[in-house]
Amino acid sequence: MNNAIFLNIIRFVLLVLTQVLIFNNLHFMGHINPMVYVIFFYWYPIKGNRALFMVISFLLGFIIDVFSDTLALHSLASLTVAYARPVVMRFCFGVNYEFQNFSFKNTTKVQRITFMALLILIHLLVFFSLEILSFYHFLLILKKVFTTGIVTLILCTLFSSLFSPKNE
Repeated sequence: MNNAIFLNIIRFVLLVLTQVLIFNNLHFMGHINPMVYVIFFYWYPIKGNRALFMVISFLLGFIIDVFSDTLALHSLASLTVAYARPVVMRFCFGVNYEFQNFSFKNTTKVQRITFMALLILIHLLVFFSLEILSFYHFLLILKKVFTTGIVTLILCTLFSSLFSPKNE
């Protein structure tokens, strides 16, 4: 248990540093900034304390907001993803999620990528909807969600395959 807590702290710090120092300064095609810190919601332990997860998610978003100067957009999007995560897990993994012995190693790669894609979709939809704050620009929101989402999903899948335990 102590090892899992230490690993999550290291992941938290490294994802914040990676997002703030590298990915916030990239502007693919003028407007695509990958949000790779969203993978933290994928990596967080499944049976972890939900209240603690909500607080940590808010802190993750808040720290990114402070360094990105985005006025709580990351905080709100991160908190929404943390709140919706059990519903998304139930959707992706079905009844298997309800059992006590559930783990990612018992799931298919397609289920894991779908889970990650839905977390990214929810995060980006909330983020860009609040950033633009106008449904008059609905197509612009969808364009940003789609383009940023594809790049973020590719990078998060790459990070997941590189840095996740091999038994997963």
